Amino acid sequence: MAVLTPVISRPDLYEENQNRGLIARILEGERKLFHDLVRPYERGLYLAANVLLRNHADSEDAVQEAMLKAFTHLPQLTSPEKFKSWLFRIVINEARLKRRNSHGHLFESLEGENNQAVEFMPRNFADWRENPLETMERTEIREAVSKALEILPGMYREIFILRDVQELTGAECAEILGVSAGVLKVRLHRARLMIRENLAPTFKLRWYERVFRGKGRKPW
Repeated sequence: MAVLTPVISRPDLYEENQNRGLIARILEGERKLFHDLVRPYERGLYLAANVLLRNHADSEDAVQEAMLKAFTHLPQLTSPEKFKSWLFRIVINEARLKRRNSHGHLFESLEGENNQAVEFMPRNFADWRENPLETMERTEIREAVSKALEILPGMYREIFILRDVQELTGAECAEILGVSAGVLKVRLHRARLMIRENLAPTFKLRWYERVFRGKGRKPW
């Protein structure tokens, strides 16, 4: 009797295969499919741009410019399975360029945008056994997380959005941000500590007692 091998569901592989098929059809002339290709990432792209620009109009402009560049340079994408990280890299670069041109970075506090990481030691060691981004749905919590993100230094907001919100791999994040795996790991760890520290005063009880149990949509 033949042994049946269980089929393991891989949403990431499904996404890669779908993107590969859409990209092939777009390059063959079905240009209208480009919107179908980028639609799943639109919200995440806006969040990534807004992390740097902190301005709704500028973030939308950066995403639109990035979309045009992605469409124009799509034939140069040699690895269709890397389309998502490639697209986010274009958006991040576009947002950085727009911020540099507008001199917006001159008005931010010393956030350590250079390669020197800001030291951080959490003061409040709250019980945090679950990841709030995986289960929180209440408006109260969504607003609290958004505010906590706003006060993170820029380089920590970047990695937190890309890794924990958009769920890009560590390798993809390192490539997008142009940092080593070691630097990325340190920044992500500190970003998570800062988020927890910033949320601790708002949620004095164990946070999983304040929200719905089980998997839920992220508050973005």
